[in-house]
Amino acid sequence: MGFWLFGKKKKTPGPVSADRGLLVFENTSEVIRAEALLKSRGWNIRVMGPPPELRTGCDLVIEFPLMEELDVIRLLRGAGASLPLSVVPVNSPLLTPVDLFQIKDFGDFIMVRAANMKLTVEKATRTIVNVSGGGCPDVPFLAVRLIGKTLDDAPHPREIGHTLCGYALALAFEEMGRQCSQ
Repeated sequence: MGFWLFGKKKKTPGPVSADRGLLVFENTSEVIRAEALLKSRGWNIRVMGPPPELRTGCDLVIEFPLMEELDVIRLLRGAGASLPLSVVPVNSPLLTPVDLFQIKDFGDFIMVRAANMKLTVEKATRTIVNVSGGGCPDVPFLAVRLIGKTLDDAPHPREIGHTLCGYALALAFEEMGRQCSQ
């Protein structure tokens, strides 16, 4: 199973051009490490779901201009990170990545879905009322640690989760923070 990484460097303003590429990695850990490395070096990364035609399970994607492929490879190699298994140019609308977030407003409550994880919050108090989704072994643990706490008081899922579900919940948690501050 391959995991996909798309990237966009911060100094490239505006929307990504049609000349995009996909970096294919061996596993989720390599994708997460590459994302953290790119962010730490000034890349503006947006995590998304893979296009349906490329989906192989719990994949993640990040937009990446193909013109910057050599810079990405040099950065990964220089940091001792895993190199992608392959680079695939996006030359079809069918290969467009899918927005990772789905937001549903239920009036008093709001739910953010990131990949396969859902986080629901009571808007008036910013209290987490539900955590659901995924199939990773740490999901029940994450739910127990988060439910009943406010967004400000809850531990960040990235600090306590160690699986792809924990990572997706961390993305939902961050997006929920943005949604509740609007």
